[in-house]
Parts: sequence; C-alpha cells; structure tokens
Amino acid sequence: MGGNGHGGGQRGRWAYIGSFTEAGGHGITVAEVDPGTGALTPVHATDAVANPSFVALSPGRDVLYTVSETDDGAVAAFSLADPARPRLLGEAVPVGGAGPTHLAVAGGRLFTANYGSGSVSALSLRPDGSPAAPAGVLPHHGSGPVAERQEGAHAHAVVPDPSGAWLLAADLGTDAVYVYALDPATGAPAPHRETALRPGSGPRQLAFHPRGHRAYAVGELDSTVTVCRWDAATGEFAADSPEVRTAAASPGGGSTPNYPSTAVVSEDGRFLWVANRGHDSITVFALGPDGGAPALRGTVGCGGHWPRHLAAHPGGRLLYAANERSGDVGWFAVDPDTGIPAQAGAAAVPAASCVVFA
Repeated sequence: MGGNGHGGGQRGRWAYIGSFTEAGGHGITVAEVDPGTGALTPVHATDAVANPSFVALSPGRDVLYTVSETDDGAVAAFSLADPARPRLLGEAVPVGGAGPTHLAVAGGRLFTANYGSGSVSALSLRPDGSPAAPAGVLPHHGSGPVAERQEGAHAHAVVPDPSGAWLLAADLGTDAVYVYALDPATGAPAPHRETALRPGSGPRQLAFHPRGHRAYAVGELDSTVTVCRWDAATGEFAADSPEVRTAAASPGGGSTPNYPSTAVVSEDGRFLWVANRGHDSITVFALGPDGGAPALRGTVGCGGHWPRHLAAHPGGRLLYAANERSGDVGWFAVDPDTGIPAQAGAAAVPAASCVVFA
C-alpha cells in the first residue's frame, strides 16, 4: 500500500463519499470506518473531478469510478493502491451525454446513466482500469405525464443483474426500465426489451434481491416502490401486479412533498430500506420469504436533510445515509429482528451524495 501508514485491511474498512463540488462539496471524501462502531473518520478528500455525485468500485475493489455530473458529462477512475489517497488514472473522459447521475461496471465495460440527455453510455476499460474514449451512446425515447419532469427521457440508473449477463437502466422520464443484453465476449450492450411501469411513477433506481429473481424500482415522482420479477434466463423484467405489490414509501398520506432517492435490500433478503427526500426519513419494509409483498415495518428520521443515497455496510449490521442538503453522512445500527435502523452518529461531509465501501 501507500507510504502514509494506511493499509487495506478487511472489507468495509474504507468509505468513499461522493459530493457536489458546485454546492460546496469537497469532491470525493475518504473516511476510515471503525470496525466496532461503524463510525466514519474523514482522512482525505480530492476535488480532481467536478461533481463526483456517484461513485462505484471495480469488481476487484482496486479502482474507484466516478461520474462528473455536469452538462458536458464525464467519468474518471482512481487507483486505490493506497486506499486512503485515491490517485487519478489519467484525465476524465467524456461520456457523450449530459448530466451522468449513475455508473456501474458490467461485462468489462463502464456504463453511465445520463439524466440530462436521456441516454446510457458504454466505455471500454484500459488494462489499468481507466475508461477509454469514445463512448458508445444508447439513447432513450419517450416522455411521461408529469410535464415538468417527464418532458423527455431521463436515464437515472444503470444496474447490472446478478448473473452479469444483462444491464438494466431505470428512466425517470419515460416511466420505463430498459434491459440490455451484454455480449459475453466483449461486454457490448444490445437493446433487448423495454418494460413500462406505472405512468408518472418516475423510476429512479433499482435494487436486486440477493436471490436475483426480483428487483425493486423506486418511483421518485409518486413515492412508490414496485416489486418486479426478473428472469435472467430470458431477460424478462415485469411489474408484479402493481396494485398489490407497490407500497408507498412515504407514510402519512403524502402531506410532505417527497422524492424517494434509493433503495437497499439487506444481505439476507429480509428487509428493504428506502430513503425519502422531503420527508427526510428511511422507510423499512419487511419482505416475504420469496422477496415479495413488502410490509411497512416503520419509518425513522434520516438524521439530516435530503437523503440522496443509502448504503449498507458489508457486515450487514449498519446502514449509512448521505444527507445532501445538511452535509453529513449518518450511520445507523440495524436491529437484526425488525430491520429498524437507529442512528448512532454522523460525520460532516458537505453536499454528500453517495457512499460506497471497500
């Protein structure tokens, strides 16, 4: 490792926190995770990339990828040879789309969801893990009934399925989830199918059940979570009877304007947590034995304002909320019987937007 005295250690020792530099964020903040309490201690930050609002790790957890959520749209990679001080691998690379909000590695390529231009980009990776231009761009088309938010396509998330053979993209603007088949030899994406969800729901994010047979679509515009069936053999993605299987993510009759941001499924598949921006809370659902029929178990405060992202620590007993507008990341101890998180602390991280662990 690097020469500053920080070693790699066990899985989950390091947290990497993205932020919006245009809102006063420090870029990517590195925090050490206390193995006993889960407390975060920031040790370093780099603003080498503008608006690194979402970050993700390579499969080997030795490269950190980030979007640059700007009108020009770019991605960058950092070596984690020294986990406490990520080193930029070359320059940021254009993605050929505006406002990339999410990214993932699948099939040996790097993919981004470009909110501003309503497209998905695919970039090849060099031997050192850095992305290479040019990007292949897959445009989405369509609109939705919420005029001010769904005037056109707005891809918001790209999520590989657990089998690694497919990439799914949630598009907030078209109320649809797009499925791409990944070439087993090259990782090149090919459009496979498009699944419509509830009109006006605005699907923002997807989370898979650990068994891989279901996914949960977060509706930003109607405060819902839709349970969907997933078949990795055929690439079929379908809503599971929305009138029955969709649960409101914001309790109390929607008196507070609310925009759910993300969902996390527990490692054992028993619980689903949803972050609510506006309501500023975390909603807890218990899942049935097959991952269906989410049942509301409780709602707790997120410990701040505007929780843009949730992340579960690899150990499974801690949950973290990146509260963008209050500028902090809170950590919560999860009750193993009920799934209810209880806040145990917070670290100041201006304009925090995403947390991942390595």
